[in-house]
Amino acid sequence: MITRESQQMFNFALTMKRIRIALFISGNGSNARNIINYFENHAQMSVSLVLSSAQNDLMDEFCAERTILFAHPSGMNGDAYLKYCQKQEIDWVILAGFLKKIPIDFINAFPNRIINIHPALLPNFGGKGMYGKHVHEAVSKSSSRFSGITIHLVNEEFDKGKMLAQFAVALKNPSSAVEIESQVRDLEIVHFPSVIESILLDSTL
Repeated sequence: MITRESQQMFNFALTMKRIRIALFISGNGSNARNIINYFENHAQMSVSLVLSSAQNDLMDEFCAERTILFAHPSGMNGDAYLKYCQKQEIDWVILAGFLKKIPIDFINAFPNRIINIHPALLPNFGGKGMYGKHVHEAVSKSSSRFSGITIHLVNEEFDKGKMLAQFAVALKNPSSAVEIESQVRDLEIVHFPSVIESILLDSTL
């Protein structure tokens, strides 16, 4: 028997706007795949668009199997990325290994709605040129006893947006860049999707 309360809850669920997410990538898209799998059957949000700064046939196929639009605009010049996001009615943009600088016009179109993950504990080891293996090499050469991930909002400066979450891992001494990358990668897989979920659910669209 359907009660009045359950019917009201069902009607409310039908009228709720699902949060639409765009993922920006530059590499092979492993973080993006993890995020897509996490949200595949989510009741309140979904990945609706993946934009890559390079051709990625494997990601294209992966998205096609899940009816997610995939595209690789030729660059951040012009407003191609913004047009894709507007056409797909995107609410939030997630940088999942995206190496291009986000233009100010795009940031203004999504104020406090662009999230990035950095493979170190900011404010250390951030800034222009500090991405991927360059970060892990810098950490390896330092005297740091910890590394980790920082999830933060994106503004007009590299790695200077508001911090949303950090997760650390202890490093053995010495640790190679490859070893650090593996440890940090484990943190990304475990924490990035759930932090995205928490932030988006706490937001008011």
